[in-house]
Amino acid sequence: MTADREVRVGGGVSGTVPTPLNDVRVLEISDRIAGAYCGKLLADAGADVVKIESPDGDPLRRVTVTDSTLRDDADSPLFCYLNAGKRCVTRVSEHLLSCADIIVVTADEAAARRNGVDPEALLAASPGCIVVSISDFGWTGPWSRRPATEFTLQAASGLTGFRGDPAGPPISIGGDLGEYMGGTWAAYGALALRRRVRDGGAGGHLDMSMLEAITLMQSGEWLHSALLQVPPVRRSVEVPSIEPAKDGYVGISMVTGQQWLDFAAMVDCPELTEIAQLQFQIGRWDYRDWIRERIDPWMRERTVADIVELGQLFRLPLAPLGNGATIPSMDHLREREVYVDNPAGFRQPRPPWLMSSARPAPVRTSPAVGDGDDETLWEPRELRAESVATGRMPLAGVRVVDFTAFWAGPAATHSLAAFGADVIKIESIQRPDGIRYSGGMRKDVDDWWEYGWVFHAMNTNKRSVTLDLQSEEGLRLVRRLIGQADVVVENFSPRVMEQFGLGAAALLALNPRLVVVRMPAFGLTGPWRDRVGFAPTMEQIAGLAWVTGMPDGPPIAPRGACDPLAGAHAAFATLAALEFADRTGEGQLVEVPMIEAVLNVTAVQTIEYEVFGRVLERRGNRGLGAAVQDVYRCAGDDSWIALAARTEDELTALADVTGGAELQTWLAALDAEVAAEELVRAGVPAAVVVSPSLVTENPQLRHRGFFEQLDHSRTGENLYPCPPFTRLPDSERWLRRPPPTLGEHNAEVLTELCGLTASDLERLEAQGVIGFRPKGL
Repeated sequence: MTADREVRVGGGVSGTVPTPLNDVRVLEISDRIAGAYCGKLLADAGADVVKIESPDGDPLRRVTVTDSTLRDDADSPLFCYLNAGKRCVTRVSEHLLSCADIIVVTADEAAARRNGVDPEALLAASPGCIVVSISDFGWTGPWSRRPATEFTLQAASGLTGFRGDPAGPPISIGGDLGEYMGGTWAAYGALALRRRVRDGGAGGHLDMSMLEAITLMQSGEWLHSALLQVPPVRRSVEVPSIEPAKDGYVGISMVTGQQWLDFAAMVDCPELTEIAQLQFQIGRWDYRDWIRERIDPWMRERTVADIVELGQLFRLPLAPLGNGATIPSMDHLREREVYVDNPAGFRQPRPPWLMSSARPAPVRTSPAVGDGDDETLWEPRELRAESVATGRMPLAGVRVVDFTAFWAGPAATHSLAAFGADVIKIESIQRPDGIRYSGGMRKDVDDWWEYGWVFHAMNTNKRSVTLDLQSEEGLRLVRRLIGQADVVVENFSPRVMEQFGLGAAALLALNPRLVVVRMPAFGLTGPWRDRVGFAPTMEQIAGLAWVTGMPDGPPIAPRGACDPLAGAHAAFATLAALEFADRTGEGQLVEVPMIEAVLNVTAVQTIEYEVFGRVLERRGNRGLGAAVQDVYRCAGDDSWIALAARTEDELTALADVTGGAELQTWLAALDAEVAAEELVRAGVPAAVVVSPSLVTENPQLRHRGFFEQLDHSRTGENLYPCPPFTRLPDSERWLRRPPPTLGEHNAEVLTELCGLTASDLERLEAQGVIGFRPKGL
């Protein structure tokens, strides 16, 4: 099959337009969302995806998240969404394995080998093959055969442990968010290795751990404790967060101190500015009742629409709360034509990227079980020169000029840097990356801006250059860097880059092969184009907050987990566009709006509402159907365990372990660690609910090398997160540089790439074009 397909743009047929991935063959052996979503991302970008199922079919064919009833002859809307455009066979053959470029398998090692997937044998026969395995804990380590679910993995990762009112239980995020995160990372990793293969290098086996992918969705809280010298974080809820208005809920997300001051002005409560610690979210929890007493009357007198509109005048990230019934009708999404038709009879969000020269594959039908069994799906590839295993990192030689700030953008370039790209982070002393000091700061050090924990977690392997883009000299130098780059990434509001004269058209005129990746919150067009938005804003609009929380309580913010999720989507789209540039010699603009990434992850909510007329609601920590799933209190102070028994075998094992005792009573008498070990030995998925600050103690994460130690010149030695894969062959580590201090690499980069001299650097520092301290300090 070719990737040049007829696509519809704006309702009309535009003719044959290339997709980013040309003639990429993917074999998907999966029975879970993560593998199916990985295949969907690749299929949407033009790959030919062949799905292997048992003759009984993928279990996802019968899954509905709203407990709706399916006709016997109908596949679930979720299956049709995840598998549109794929083909299906019911047996794994040596022919398909040998002809595939990428093999995706969701299984532990033993199950994968039973399905005929032996990475060592496949790579021996075809050194350019790429095998991506997705399993709960990875194929190695003490927990590699441990039973788990999304629910227990969230608990073990720390995601659950810091959400919820301390007066009640910890709260997990609704909506299978981790499955989509894992699928996105798997697709990104496959394309990263493919770049090395295209350059004549070796393929390899990417052993991915879902626990590690989910842990990447928490904000490096162990670094928070280490860098700011504070105790492990305990659960809380943002204040204010999701608040009742006259006719519904308004989502409020404030990251900076200035936003807090502006919010106080908007709600006419100047007393909110009189307590210094309220400028930081972490300091508001102790004042939560006092704050709500003051803002609640103002909020309840006004409609959601009025408050959101007023918030835009103050440049505040306020949003209406969306759910499956309301999201597609939002004016911004309608005007941008975000929702497209699926042949199964519903609308779904389009892929979360737009490219100026390439297009997604059209949405086609999902396969019937075994519809490709009688076809010869692929012909053997022509023999190529033997792949060379040199130990070269997959993205070595790719240069990225990184204008990103806060979390989502740096998460994207963090992924690229970990796989070997040279990422040059552009800041200025006039405006450093705000995440260096948002959320809290040290008061006992002179260089407090170097202690931001999210900055540390997401900026390893990068080089930092400070350039004042409001100066002619700064712009001249950044253009020199861009002229030598392969990729530019930015996540400012849409108007910012144009104000600097660095819009996509100008950059592509400067460097026609450039991939220009823009990550606006809401996109480059539409009524919400200039609105301020962070990940919690997207989680509120796109329905993720709606399904997080207790059934009888308000929605609860997932706490920014969609920042790294959006970053992973942007990293995937970047590599797809780089493949297009390699093939055609043509660069292009790539738009990856955060809202559309999150809408793809919550798509089942809108789809099932359209098909069944049912809104997915909050379930607290309870599972689907007859599953025994919840967070239970154990012996000790505020000690909890997450447990999920779904199958008949797991329910029987649970009954055997408890000896017929009432579950809550049995658990209340046990230490959480002891209870978890006893349950998992019996085959029941369970995990201690841990603080995100304490995940560095997890034996599985330590064994797999998910944390690597780096020595930072200001903060000393600390543990930093890695990609959710075992290390690549011939590579001793993922992380090669600690996060950079402000302007640390000015001399190195500007002399190496821009030809400056020592006297040039001295002059520019005296003029404030470059520097090492935020201006005014």
